[in-house]
Amino acid sequence: MSDTKHVTDNENINDYSIQLTRWFLISLGIWPQTSASKKMKKIVMLIQIFILLTSMAIILIPCMLYMSLEKRDIKTKLKSFVPLISRLMGAINYWILLTRNGDIQRCIQHMETDWKLVHKNVDREVMLQYAKIGRFMTTFCATFMHGATLFFTVATSIKTTTVIIGNKTITMHLMTCPMYSKILDVRLSPANEIMLGIQIFSAFVVGSSTVAICSLAAVFATHACGQLSVMHTWLNELAEEKKTHLAEQRLAAIVKHHWRVLRFVEQIESIMHKACLGELMGCTMNMCFLGYYFIMNWGTFNRAKVLSYFIGYISTGFNIFIFCYIGEILTEQCKNVGKMAYMTDWYKLPNKTALGLILVIMQSSHVIKITAGKLFHLSIATFGDIIKTSTAYLNILRTMTA
Repeated sequence: MSDTKHVTDNENINDYSIQLTRWFLISLGIWPQTSASKKMKKIVMLIQIFILLTSMAIILIPCMLYMSLEKRDIKTKLKSFVPLISRLMGAINYWILLTRNGDIQRCIQHMETDWKLVHKNVDREVMLQYAKIGRFMTTFCATFMHGATLFFTVATSIKTTTVIIGNKTITMHLMTCPMYSKILDVRLSPANEIMLGIQIFSAFVVGSSTVAICSLAAVFATHACGQLSVMHTWLNELAEEKKTHLAEQRLAAIVKHHWRVLRFVEQIESIMHKACLGELMGCTMNMCFLGYYFIMNWGTFNRAKVLSYFIGYISTGFNIFIFCYIGEILTEQCKNVGKMAYMTDWYKLPNKTALGLILVIMQSSHVIKITAGKLFHLSIATFGDIIKTSTAYLNILRTMTA
């Protein structure tokens, strides 16, 4: 009975850690399905994916054509860069989630197995603390991302403008993403209202895609950190073991578990490196343009616009900060395992067992880093570089359009 309760508790905690992530992935139609899933459920998910991809394409393609073919001045086109880049980032994230669905499923199963392998309450508490951190990051990211999306969309589309077409004067809502006029004239009703609705819907789709990627990175990384922290406890307990054969068993379990965690971190890097590169480039450009919009609108002090740009800037900055912070803590935790093994009271252990600690130290010297496209190591220092780069481009943009 106690074993059953133990398994149930661990399943509940694992569900708690990935609950918010699961909600976002289900809403996007890409929650990993098992081979036993019902055929009808899979068909519904395929239809859901088709609708979401279509909604993104309907907005993205005409907007890209507008930016490249429409005859407008540069200042007018600059206003469309942030919604366009945001949708491109969201589309890339959605595609990554679709194509790496199998790898995501394996990582989730890895987490489930880790929770089943935990037997001590102390270890479970350590893992639960890190699960709460991952959940908090997901909540914060979702709140900021969807809050900024809602505010930016409402601030842009709630106002109406008057245009003259022939002999008629027409009132229309402004589009968050301008459309290429030769494909569809969105000034006329009901095309204006329909396209505005699709734009708002697609904005939340791409926002959810970004939140889902960020959530997966946070949940996976904090779980890995929890596993590495558990290893710290095991290393401390190792030196206290008096019996030689038990000490050797414990060391074997530590080495095996260390390899398991490192393989998990490699999987995280494999899934996330392309998404991280897209986020790094996209967030740098968005922070540049949002800062530019904020400064340009400060003179007129349109409260709704200024506030929407400010919230958008903070949201974008926080989004890339999460990736950089995750990269930093994972690297540090991996290094700390080697330090803990080195600082262990190894002299209390039998000679053969003490020599085995060299395996742990050697493994820890090979640090697996979370990168952006295998080009840039994500760390707090990288976040500082992103802020500097976006500010530098902002100054160049101001000089060019002054």
